[in-house]
Amino acid sequence: MGGHLVTVATCSLNQWVLDWEGNLQRIIESIHLAKKAGARLRVGPELEICGYSSLDHFHELDVYTHSLEMLRKLLEDESCHDILIDVGLPILHRNIRYNARAILLNGKILLIRPKMWLANDGNYREMRHFTPWMRPRETELFHLPKILQEIQGETHVLFGDAVISTPETAFGAETCEELFTPKAPHIDMALDGVEIITNSSGSHFTLQKLDVRLQLIMEATRKSGGVYLYANQQGCDGERLYFDGCAMIIVNGNIVAQGSQFSLNDVEVVTATVDLEEVRAYRSSISRGLQAATSNAKYQRIQTSFELSPEDEDTDIWKKPTLSRPPRYHSVEEEIALCGGCYLWDYLRRSGTAGYLVPLSGGIDSCATATLVFSMCRIVIQAIEDGNQQVIEDVRRICKYGKEGELPKTPQELCNQVFTTIYMGMSKQSSAETRGRAKELSDAIGSYHVNLDIDDVYEAQKKLIVQTTNFEPRFKVHGGTVQENLTLQCLQARIRMVTAYEFGQILPTARGRPGGGSLLVLGSANVGESLRGYLTKYDCSSADINPIGSIDKADLKRFIAWAEKKFDLPCLHGFLTAVPTAELEPITQEYVQSDEADMGMTYAELTVFGRLRKLNKLGPYAMFQRLVHDWSADREKVEGDEAPFYTPRQVAEKVKRFFHFYAINRHKMTTLTPALHCNDYSPDDNRFDLRPFLYPPFWKSWSFKRIDMELEKIEKRREERAGKGKETA
Repeated sequence: MGGHLVTVATCSLNQWVLDWEGNLQRIIESIHLAKKAGARLRVGPELEICGYSSLDHFHELDVYTHSLEMLRKLLEDESCHDILIDVGLPILHRNIRYNARAILLNGKILLIRPKMWLANDGNYREMRHFTPWMRPRETELFHLPKILQEIQGETHVLFGDAVISTPETAFGAETCEELFTPKAPHIDMALDGVEIITNSSGSHFTLQKLDVRLQLIMEATRKSGGVYLYANQQGCDGERLYFDGCAMIIVNGNIVAQGSQFSLNDVEVVTATVDLEEVRAYRSSISRGLQAATSNAKYQRIQTSFELSPEDEDTDIWKKPTLSRPPRYHSVEEEIALCGGCYLWDYLRRSGTAGYLVPLSGGIDSCATATLVFSMCRIVIQAIEDGNQQVIEDVRRICKYGKEGELPKTPQELCNQVFTTIYMGMSKQSSAETRGRAKELSDAIGSYHVNLDIDDVYEAQKKLIVQTTNFEPRFKVHGGTVQENLTLQCLQARIRMVTAYEFGQILPTARGRPGGGSLLVLGSANVGESLRGYLTKYDCSSADINPIGSIDKADLKRFIAWAEKKFDLPCLHGFLTAVPTAELEPITQEYVQSDEADMGMTYAELTVFGRLRKLNKLGPYAMFQRLVHDWSADREKVEGDEAPFYTPRQVAEKVKRFFHFYAINRHKMTTLTPALHCNDYSPDDNRFDLRPFLYPPFWKSWSFKRIDMELEKIEKRREERAGKGKETA
């Protein structure tokens, strides 16, 4: 029997796909930090050796070869001895590809544990790349390649679902998705006496997802008792996902250590000292004992003499269990600011470009994108002040400061170096108000600002039509047709996209920036506009990356209202009160273009449509059946009910309008700029929301006919009820 006080470590690592030596260096650094804190067990993120988002590279044999080569380097590094290591990597076993974990000790492999339940929903495609291990609590032999045989001193190691037994306790592993399943492995492990459970995850951010994740992890040990170590990636590893870290250690349902959710630290290690006697006391209930005694789920135990808690440490009175603490959450506004800022910094420093460019329209969407870049600059300056050497090195490289050069001291100084805003106006369509708001915002955040008009380019392009067809298109307000109006609006929008890229390519050189380079163009189409197709294909929605592409209008407004005060940017108030407008049609005394009027629905309604379509999985008919109740004009108003009041016919018209425009504009999603994933109803066609882009006309579809049939029944019943009411009166 060993001691009962155990120091354990988990971590968040900012890995990068296929950055073999960089990933290994971060893994080794995390092990060193864990050992320095006195930990005897360290767990890291899922697939940390190669990077989680390697995607179809997992079909390539190089990925498996290089992963084993990095594993060998880790095994050979004696500075990583005297600690149990749980490391994630892909494994090719008997011609089957597995998402696996290797449990290491003192240069030897104790066990290779393959993932049993693969994540295959939403952004996850693990079944495309891996095969799950379908034999719970069974093992077989894995034939080691020669490069590992030399180190192991053997030709085979155990492969499968087993646990590690030390002199004082036992620990087992489950991987990411397995925690989220109804019958998670930790349940059987706990009943079989496993006291420490590690979870290696690649869990990406969505707004307010942390609450769900925390509840699941806390619940894992609240019922079964035990110590739970959760590790996760943190940062942008090469995809449109941000992995939001938050490594944590939980004992008997209580958090004893929680790492940051958003950070520019490439390596963050979280440690805690736990008392195994608390686990044993927690598990003393009779009902739990009866279930454990009758359970047939018995795990093979791999014995090791390595002590997690040497008995003599029990006499160290300075060592004590880490106290529990309440969970730490961020508000929606904070999540948008921190996630967007951290993601943009990772993307910038890893892309090798000179900075970002945002076309500012004077509206709230491009304002939000610009404010996110300013948030990035605030986070970077704070990291510099905290002495983050990696950030300092990256700032020197991107901003071309020499080793002895003075670093930027304020977010505005950094912003001026890495961020350009550009207002591209039209003399008859653009208002003085939007032009002024764009300039005011640029001045407040410190961006390098370009103010220009595109009239000459627009007139030259329009002249091509006149010269070629002998036909001059006119705007609607000047008597033109719908098609003429659209042609002229789209022409302006596409000129702005070309102009943005033109300036993005040349501005660093024109400004005399050392090394020149080019700027990444950021898009500013929000999730509702993308879903409805309220954008021009290949306009300024076409960009290199879109940080707000899966955030709805309401959340963007909340973020801007928060940033107005938190970032001390009073100019943001004007964006909040302005009417959303594309400014693609001439302004007259009688007419000013409005987004919601153009769309025929409010942004709030778009959010409802988007959530019901994706999260509730409702088509046109089912959505009408739901909303005819939720939005009923006949319902009683109750506190907290902010839904609109519509007649059944109005609801039918709204639903039909949404699906009609969704269908005819779906083709725009196939070229949509990759968006930072923040919401689970994102219409991103390239990865998250796979749908056709050529639909039959919805207006004559069976779904719409069924809506009409249902509507007829509802209206007939309303009329009958109204008639009875009159008779009673």
